[in-house]
Amino acid sequence: MSDNNDYLRTGSDSTFRLRADVMSLMLKGAGYAAIFCLAVWFSLAAIAWVGKLLPDESRETPDPTPFSFNLTNVTSATV
Repeated sequence: MSDNNDYLRTGSDSTFRLRADVMSLMLKGAGYAAIFCLAVWFSLAAIAWVGKLLPDESRETPDPTPFSFNLTNVTSATV
């Protein structure tokens, strides 16, 4: 049966084949990581861009309920 998975054309050198496979997998993982980081960066940039489109008055007004954490009524269930 022929070796149809020899994408890197390494031939019969098993040491070089192992190094080439490991290197290609590392580069593939680095590419996935770069795509993920760019997606996060573009998302944050889009949120910042939308925030800059808001009028100046909306940035200077106080929060509607600054003490909302005090207003919540937490009840604990007793068994």
